Amino acid sequence: MNKKVTVIGAGFSGISAATGLADKGFDVTVLEKNSTAGGRARKFSADGFTFDMGPSWYWMPDVFDSYFASFGKKVSDYYDLQRLDPSYRIFFGKDDIVDLPADLDKIAELFESFEKGAGQKLKIFLAEAEFKYEVAMKDFVSKPSLSFLEYADMRLLKAALRMHMFTSFHHYTRKYFSHPRLLQMLEFPILFLGGTGKKTPALYSLMNYGDMKLGTWYPRGGMFKVVEAMVNLAEEKGVKFVFNAPVTKFIFNGSSITETIAGDKSYPTDYVVATGDYHHIEQELLPVHFRKYSEKYWESRVMSPASLLWYVGLNKKLEHFLHHTLLFDEEFAPHAGSIYEKPGWPEKPSIYVSVTSKSDPHVAPEGHENIFFLIPVAPGLQDSPEIMDKYFSLILRRVEKMTGENLEKHIVFRRPYSHTDFIADYNAFKGNAYGLANTLLQTAFLKPSAKSSKVKNLVYAGQLTVPGPGVPPAIISGQIATRLIVETEK
Repeated sequence: MNKKVTVIGAGFSGISAATGLADKGFDVTVLEKNSTAGGRARKFSADGFTFDMGPSWYWMPDVFDSYFASFGKKVSDYYDLQRLDPSYRIFFGKDDIVDLPADLDKIAELFESFEKGAGQKLKIFLAEAEFKYEVAMKDFVSKPSLSFLEYADMRLLKAALRMHMFTSFHHYTRKYFSHPRLLQMLEFPILFLGGTGKKTPALYSLMNYGDMKLGTWYPRGGMFKVVEAMVNLAEEKGVKFVFNAPVTKFIFNGSSITETIAGDKSYPTDYVVATGDYHHIEQELLPVHFRKYSEKYWESRVMSPASLLWYVGLNKKLEHFLHHTLLFDEEFAPHAGSIYEKPGWPEKPSIYVSVTSKSDPHVAPEGHENIFFLIPVAPGLQDSPEIMDKYFSLILRRVEKMTGENLEKHIVFRRPYSHTDFIADYNAFKGNAYGLANTLLQTAFLKPSAKSSKVKNLVYAGQLTVPGPGVPPAIISGQIATRLIVETEK
């Protein structure tokens, strides 16, 4: 009889692990607390609008290509990709707008227009970033990082020095550029993934390579198309999905889990892959003597931001927004301070806006637009409808100030989503949206372990363990979990 695996959570990491294990001959059941797959990447439809609920940036397309190729498939077997050009728009102020082209030579010209010599420096900067990306993807991100000894290889140690692990992103970028606009353009990918330039290793300039060289893409129909594709592939491999099945308890025999309880049903198991919120599973579902980390440990973790979100439908078309638009008209340092230094509600936040109907006419009624607004904020804050209304009014004022467009009278649908919702839907620790911040002391083997040291048949995957936050890392995390179980069986 094939060994049974229970996967907790049908997000990207859970589907990835489930598919990989089923492909290796395991009998896999995925238990998902919500009514659909996708985790934070679920979708919903209302009044003719369709919204991706979470991830909206399709970066690092090679990871998706590699994932499907590992099963003899292609991305194009499941969904169509469109490269966005421009990749995105940034408002630095009224009439102070920068569109990032998809073409690298045009990006170099853009940099040169801000600072003499910056175009050539950008190419050098991105060549270094490409090296980091290739080494990271080949030699680092796929490691389970159970011990520092995994990195005790002279070749990797030499590469690590060139990866600038011990140099801050802030310091590193200023070796190349000085214009504040250029620095903001380079820092924005890490700001929304859990860190400031001063606290994030320069290793993460690899994100700039992903942004500017590999490009920003859109799966026609929305990010949920990727979820659907992965679920379809999983089911082709024999994976069984059970929805509306929140896990409430484990049954043990010695130090091994033998049954997973979800609702009134019991699922016998030989292995458990926990891809739901790591903190919740460890602190709420495991008995104290089976927990590796204390509550004090979790409280000491530096978390990435939580998010205030609004899904909005308009009965008009917008003139001044692209598919992805960033409002950076206010200084980010005070906003970052309210997230990482003195947690509190920001006075003048940066704002991310996604209008997928700019690229896809099927996600909104004709003549309408769907909008996704996001403000990153500190995790652990106490939200309320009044706070959400306050920030939504702030967004509308900022949009009108930057573009002259009054949105309020054209709103025909609005749904807010914040800390409370992340906790209710995903058991998210402190309502976080992305996972752990990308600091040096929360990298590789310094992250919560992918394998339990106290429960023999329990492994973890997802954004709170290796390799970290983001859709591509989540997919890779599921692949790491697969290998850990397959290697145990050898």
